[in-house]
Amino acid sequence: MTSFVNLARRGLAVALAAVTVALLTAAPAAAEVPVGWSDPDPVDPTFVILIAVLLPIGLAVLLTAFVYGPPLARGESVKPHAPQVENQWIGGPRKTAGELAGPDGDDSRSGGASARW
Repeated sequence: MTSFVNLARRGLAVALAAVTVALLTAAPAAAEVPVGWSDPDPVDPTFVILIAVLLPIGLAVLLTAFVYGPPLARGESVKPHAPQVENQWIGGPRKTAGELAGPDGDDSRSGGASARW
Protein backbone atom coordinates (compact mmCIF):
# COMPACT_ATOMS: atom_id res chain seq x y z
CA MET A 1 0.00 0.00 0.00
CA THR A 2 2.94 2.29 0.67
CA SER A 3 4.07 2.16 -2.95
CA PHE A 4 0.58 3.18 -4.07
CA VAL A 5 0.62 6.18 -1.70
CA ASN A 6 4.08 7.19 -2.92
CA LEU A 7 2.95 6.82 -6.53
CA ALA A 8 -0.16 8.92 -5.86
CA ARG A 9 1.94 11.63 -4.18
CA ARG A 10 4.36 11.72 -7.10
CA GLY A 11 1.49 11.90 -9.56
CA LEU A 12 -0.08 14.76 -7.62
CA ALA A 13 3.26 16.60 -7.47
CA VAL A 14 3.77 16.20 -11.24
CA ALA A 15 0.21 17.37 -11.95
CA LEU A 16 0.62 20.44 -9.70
CA ALA A 17 3.96 21.25 -11.32
CA ALA A 18 2.42 20.98 -14.79
CA VAL A 19 -0.47 23.27 -13.84
CA THR A 20 1.93 25.78 -12.25
CA VAL A 21 4.16 25.84 -15.34
CA ALA A 22 1.13 26.27 -17.61
CA LEU A 23 -0.20 29.17 -15.53
CA LEU A 24 3.18 30.90 -15.33
CA THR A 25 3.84 30.62 -19.06
CA ALA A 26 0.32 31.81 -19.90
CA ALA A 27 0.64 34.97 -17.78
CA PRO A 28 2.37 37.01 -20.52
CA ALA A 29 -0.62 36.36 -22.77
CA ALA A 30 -2.71 38.60 -20.51
CA ALA A 31 -0.53 41.63 -21.28
CA GLU A 32 -1.94 44.94 -22.45
CA VAL A 33 -2.03 45.89 -26.11
CA PRO A 34 1.34 47.42 -27.08
CA VAL A 35 1.53 51.14 -27.80
CA GLY A 36 0.91 51.85 -31.47
CA TRP A 37 -1.36 48.86 -32.03
CA SER A 38 -5.03 49.42 -32.61
CA ASP A 39 -7.35 48.57 -29.76
CA PRO A 40 -9.98 46.34 -31.40
CA ASP A 41 -13.63 46.63 -30.48
CA PRO A 42 -14.93 43.87 -28.20
CA VAL A 43 -16.64 40.99 -29.97
CA ASP A 44 -20.37 40.64 -29.39
CA PRO A 45 -21.11 37.39 -27.48
CA THR A 46 -24.17 36.81 -29.67
CA PHE A 47 -21.94 36.80 -32.75
CA VAL A 48 -19.57 34.33 -31.10
CA ILE A 49 -22.44 32.02 -30.20
CA LEU A 50 -23.81 32.29 -33.73
CA ILE A 51 -20.51 31.50 -35.43
CA ALA A 52 -19.01 29.03 -32.97
CA VAL A 53 -22.13 27.14 -31.88
CA LEU A 54 -25.19 27.61 -34.07
CA LEU A 55 -23.44 27.50 -37.45
CA PRO A 56 -21.76 24.09 -36.85
CA ILE A 57 -24.97 22.68 -35.37
CA GLY A 58 -26.96 23.99 -38.34
CA LEU A 59 -24.50 22.46 -40.80
CA ALA A 60 -24.67 19.12 -38.96
CA VAL A 61 -28.48 19.18 -39.11
CA LEU A 62 -28.38 20.06 -42.82
CA LEU A 63 -25.92 17.25 -43.57
CA THR A 64 -28.06 14.80 -41.59
CA ALA A 65 -31.12 15.87 -43.58
CA PHE A 66 -29.24 15.36 -46.86
CA VAL A 67 -28.12 11.87 -45.81
CA TYR A 68 -31.30 10.57 -44.17
CA GLY A 69 -33.90 12.55 -46.13
CA PRO A 70 -33.99 10.57 -49.40
CA PRO A 71 -34.28 7.10 -47.80
CA LEU A 72 -36.98 8.34 -45.45
CA ALA A 73 -38.85 9.91 -48.39
CA ARG A 74 -38.79 6.52 -50.15
CA GLY A 75 -40.17 4.87 -47.03
CA GLU A 76 -37.01 2.90 -46.23
CA SER A 77 -35.87 2.14 -42.72
CA VAL A 78 -32.68 3.87 -41.60
CA LYS A 79 -32.38 1.95 -38.34
CA PRO A 80 -29.16 0.03 -37.69
CA HIS A 81 -29.35 -3.61 -38.77
CA ALA A 82 -32.42 -2.92 -40.91
CA PRO A 83 -32.99 -5.38 -43.76
CA GLN A 84 -31.31 -4.49 -47.01
CA VAL A 85 -33.32 -2.64 -49.62
CA GLU A 86 -34.24 -4.70 -52.67
CA ASN A 87 -32.28 -4.06 -55.83
CA GLN A 88 -33.43 -0.90 -57.53
CA TRP A 89 -33.53 0.16 -61.13
CA ILE A 90 -32.88 3.87 -60.77
CA GLY A 91 -35.09 5.78 -63.20
CA GLY A 92 -36.72 2.59 -64.46
CA PRO A 93 -40.36 1.63 -64.42
CA ARG A 94 -42.04 0.88 -61.11
CA LYS A 95 -42.62 -2.75 -62.09
CA THR A 96 -40.63 -5.90 -61.54
CA ALA A 97 -38.64 -7.38 -64.42
CA GLY A 98 -41.33 -10.03 -65.07
CA GLU A 99 -43.99 -7.35 -65.58
CA LEU A 100 -42.16 -5.51 -68.35
CA ALA A 101 -43.86 -5.58 -71.71
CA GLY A 102 -42.65 -8.21 -74.14
CA PRO A 103 -42.28 -7.73 -77.89
CA ASP A 104 -45.58 -7.52 -79.78
CA GLY A 105 -44.20 -8.60 -83.13
CA ASP A 106 -41.03 -8.84 -85.23
CA ASP A 107 -40.75 -5.05 -85.64
CA SER A 108 -41.48 -4.26 -82.00
CA ARG A 109 -38.77 -2.41 -80.07
CA SER A 110 -40.01 -3.42 -76.60
CA GLY A 111 -38.81 -6.36 -74.56
CA GLY A 112 -35.05 -6.05 -74.50
CA ALA A 113 -31.97 -4.70 -76.19
CA SER A 114 -33.00 -5.90 -79.68
CA ALA A 115 -29.63 -7.57 -80.17
CA ARG A 116 -28.93 -9.35 -83.44
CA TRP A 117 -26.49 -12.12 -84.37
